[in-house]
Formats: sequence, C-alpha cells, structure tokens
Amino acid sequence: MTRVGCHVSIRGGIENAPKMARELGCEVMQIFSRPPQGGSGQELTPEVVKNFKLRVTRYGLHDVYIHAPYYINLASTDNRIRYGSISAIRTELERASLLGAKYVMTHLGSAKEMENAEAIKKVIEGLEKVLDGYNGSAKLLIENSAGAGKIIGADIKEIEEILSKIKSPALAGICLDTQHGFASGYDWKSGSINFKNIKLIHANDSATDLGSRKDRHEHIGKGKIGMEGFAQIAAFAKKQKNDLICETDYPEVTEDIKILKKLISSR
Repeated sequence: MTRVGCHVSIRGGIENAPKMARELGCEVMQIFSRPPQGGSGQELTPEVVKNFKLRVTRYGLHDVYIHAPYYINLASTDNRIRYGSISAIRTELERASLLGAKYVMTHLGSAKEMENAEAIKKVIEGLEKVLDGYNGSAKLLIENSAGAGKIIGADIKEIEEILSKIKSPALAGICLDTQHGFASGYDWKSGSINFKNIKLIHANDSATDLGSRKDRHEHIGKGKIGMEGFAQIAAFAKKQKNDLICETDYPEVTEDIKILKKLISSR
C-alpha cells in the first residue's frame, strides 16, 4: 500500500517528531537524525529510542525514513571528507536501526575535477566500506540528484550501474526525487515511468524548467511538473507500492499531502 508523508523537524527532540507528523497528516515520515550540516546530534539513549518507537505507534505512522547529512561526498579527493562521508552514512544506518527506521537515503557527491568513471569507482568503493560488516535492520537508498556541476547520480541509469556493482543486501535501491529527476531531464508528464529499483519517492514539484539542473522544490501542482505529471507519478507509486514523501515548506506541505492522498486514492 502506498502511503504519504513529509519531512518532519526534530526540533525539541527526535521523540517529538511523530506527533508533529500526525498533525501534518502524515502516514509515514522522514527526518534527519542529526543536524544535516554536521554535528553529533541527539544521543539515542534507551529511553529516547523507547519513547520514539512508542509515539510512532501511537500516532499511526507506518514507516520512518532518515535522510543522511547534506555534506556527503564519496568521490572527494580529500580523504577527510571522503572518510567522514563513509563514517556519516554508516552512523546513520546504525541510528536508523536503533530507531526502527526502514531506510536511510543519501546523495553520492560530486566528481569535481575527476573523470566520471574514476569518480563512480570511488563511490562504489566508498559504499562498500559503508556496508562492510553492517548487519543492522535499516537499508540504504541512493537518491538521484538534480545534476548541477559534476554531481553524481543525476542519471538514474548511472545509479542502477552503481547498484549492480555492490552485492550487499543492505543497499536496497533508489530514492527517486521527482524534482531532481525533472531538473536533470526526466519529463514525468510524457508517459509512464518505468524504473525497477525505486523503493521510495520524494514527491516534490519543480520551481525550475525541465533540464534546468537546479534543485528548487515547489508545492504539488504549483510547479513545472504540475498535476499532469503527478498523476503519472502517483500511478507509478501505487503500482510499485512506493511511499511518497514531500520535502516542501510548512505549513503548505499539509495541502501537498492531501493532494497526493487524493491522487493515490483515484488511481
């Protein structure tokens, strides 16, 4: 069954997020477990974890998803950044497993001055290090990018190539961001969506044009993807049983959630 939710703030404590999610109309939710720009974040004591899980159940949330920090770059030539990224993703997977979250999604980073093939090789090696010896319950997803500069993962086929090289069952598939995909050239209005490895969808309209390569989210139906595009996205999500997560601003995100629920129910 496809469920709808949004990214929820953890301000005041991670255990407060489920109540806020319910008030926004969420059936599932996404959070950061730590500050996205860096930092250790809230200690996940047994009491915090217990309260969080109890409230997830109390407020009727079916699944929890965690977004990795923004600074991740597995292709960096700076070992401090690269190994810091590896450590950060592994830490998120471990924190997600404690909290009972289903997936952690991460971006891959930028090739910058490297050739693309070399950068992808470094990304694959980095992901293998992330998952080496990992036996937690949370799985990892790779999120597609909008394609600015030499960002890795704007091409979904490129992500599928990376997935095919890594054998760990902890790497589950792709988190499809509809705005990033539209900005990198995928026109969701043009026909049926047909990707095999999508496990979760970030449902965001686009404030910028098709192929703009700019990461600019807009509320559902108010951007360049529009309701026609989201009708296709909803049909795909329902067929695949993918949950939909909005990453748009409060308080209007509540209307986005309502629109997506209506689209899902009408498919």
